[in-house]
Amino acid sequence: MTEIEELTERAEQGNAAAQFNLGVRYATGKGVEQDYAKAFGWYKKSAEQGNVSAQFNLGHYYEIGKGVEQDLIRALVWYTRAAEQNYAPAQVNLGYFYGTGKGVAKDSKKAVSWYMKAAEQGIAEAQFNLGMFFGTGRGVERDYAQAVVWYTKAAEQGNAKAQLELGYCCENGKGTEQDFKKAAYCYSKAAEQGNAEAQLNLGYAYDYGKGVERDEKKAVYWYSKAAEQGNAEAQRHLARCYEQGKGLERDDKRAAYWYLKAAEQGSRQAQYSLGACYEAGKGVAHDIVKAIYWYTKAAEQGDCESQFNLGNCYFYGEGVERDFKAATYWFLKAAEQGDAESQYNLGVCCFRGMGVEQDSAKALFWYAKAAEQDYPDAVYNLAYCYANGHGTEQDYFTAKKWFQKAADLGVADAEEWLKALKKL
Repeated sequence: MTEIEELTERAEQGNAAAQFNLGVRYATGKGVEQDYAKAFGWYKKSAEQGNVSAQFNLGHYYEIGKGVEQDLIRALVWYTRAAEQNYAPAQVNLGYFYGTGKGVAKDSKKAVSWYMKAAEQGIAEAQFNLGMFFGTGRGVERDYAQAVVWYTKAAEQGNAKAQLELGYCCENGKGTEQDFKKAAYCYSKAAEQGNAEAQLNLGYAYDYGKGVERDEKKAVYWYSKAAEQGNAEAQRHLARCYEQGKGLERDDKRAAYWYLKAAEQGSRQAQYSLGACYEAGKGVAHDIVKAIYWYTKAAEQGDCESQFNLGNCYFYGEGVERDFKAATYWFLKAAEQGDAESQYNLGVCCFRGMGVEQDSAKALFWYAKAAEQDYPDAVYNLAYCYANGHGTEQDYFTAKKWFQKAADLGVADAEEWLKALKKL
């Protein structure tokens, strides 16, 4: 009698361990032709007798539809039976089911409960997930200190995601003292395992000397690792390094290449930078239409510089038909974010009635906003409004104050006004 025949005989006699082992043989094709349906059948017989490993495997087969039609409800049933026997892998899977609402109503408290059981048995994945729940306050009261405890346990077992999160906590002083050196160490551990986010963060640490000695070449190395995995932020930083010649030879074409990669993933900063490349013909052929395309993408995501640039394009009719209404729309968007030049431009549009109804009071408002940031032309125009009573009562005293400031900022015409006001 062969080994398989002997194993089959014991399985057919009802031996749970033999049934499980025979299931494994059919699952792996060891000594028999691989047959997931037969593997499922033997796992089921063993599981019904309480074999915890078989219960877990049966749950897995139901979960992914292996050897049987997918059935998440039955998967949950068998994972639960195994988990109730304190089988840690099943507890982890139950935590995932309840945490994501897979095959069951989402229940963060139950997810935490199952992850806790597995975490206490030393399962790194459960420890990491438990840290995430404490860090976000899902199913438990938010507690960064407890998050750090569990991240640390998982990180010490080499869990890259936990090393990343622990690094973040150390960098930002969440649940632990701020410690850039420890953060960089944690990022390095995760980065060495290929975690793209950690590679990005480690690159940033080397770029700006946070917790490590500043090293632009190492920054480029780690940005490149993350960028090659498709991390948009790393692609943007790598592009910046090529553009500025930081840590490698300056290369505008490579910069544009990486800005494009990041821009296509929706990075608004990269979209702005790519637009600037097309506008200046830097690393790519000059193309104002493409510049406007990328400025628009970034502007719609709230990028202030892109909004200002778009406003200028519409105001002067560069790459688009001249449209003062569109210009004021984008100037307003940037002005509301505090961009002084946009505030000044919007003031000019309101004063002259370009793209908006003429309104000297609104012009005064925007001139004042820009003047508070020492934008020279806005300071001068604000003084001019006070001197002539545009949008406000005529006020020579206030006008003189602003003309003096304009003169101090180098606006030549302000000197003439100051001379004239002295005669009044």
